[in-house]
Amino acid sequence: MRSIVVLCAVFGVCSPAWADEVAVAVAANFSAPMRQIADEFERASGHHVRLSPGATGALYAQIKNGAPFDLLLAADDETPARLEREGNAVAATRYTYAIGKLVLWSAKPGVVDDKGGVLRQGNFERLAIANPKTAPYGEAAVEALTRLGLYAGLQAKLVQGNSIAQAYQFVASGNAELGLLALSQVWKDGALVSGSAWIVPESLYAPIRQDAVLLARGADKAAALALLQFLKGDKARAVIRAYGYGL
Repeated sequence: MRSIVVLCAVFGVCSPAWADEVAVAVAANFSAPMRQIADEFERASGHHVRLSPGATGALYAQIKNGAPFDLLLAADDETPARLEREGNAVAATRYTYAIGKLVLWSAKPGVVDDKGGVLRQGNFERLAIANPKTAPYGEAAVEALTRLGLYAGLQAKLVQGNSIAQAYQFVASGNAELGLLALSQVWKDGALVSGSAWIVPESLYAPIRQDAVLLARGADKAAALALLQFLKGDKARAVIRAYGYGL
């Protein structure tokens, strides 16, 4: 059995008789590219991927409470390392699968200028961010606003989503004019999908290194090992780049 598991992990292909399900806890900002990667992986391997998106802090709490996940794709590098130290993840499986970027976005064209000057003008009612206590992109948003010298003055206009996905919904639905979001939420195939945006200079916030790790539950699962290998391949990396991430 162990040899079959290893072969499946190495080649990423298993016969239907060995097809299995892999449960993936995935950071909300990476849910769209991961859905695309999962579709390609399922076609190539015959395995089934079950995705559970959420804020990384919330996913950590679920894992500690026994949620049945095999892999974690986090929005930071601290949470996977912590799970490894605490015995909930497999040593030496952790690696950076993407480097995230922060963007200021409006659903309407012409609102956000190419230098983010709209933030200083203050001509808006609400600016959406993710909860900085549980979502790394929220933490990066606060850091960027602080370095710009705008955080104190804009606090009354901030609205927080439980995850970066909810922060995006606030802006997309018109409940907030602006949002500091993950670039991957508004970027596809090298271009802005809609609205207007300013890609926040990476010098304004600490690098958002997004790490993946094999969780203890998936240690001996062929599907989990194969998906981890697939994520490092050319097809997956092309999808990751198309959504604006660094590698």
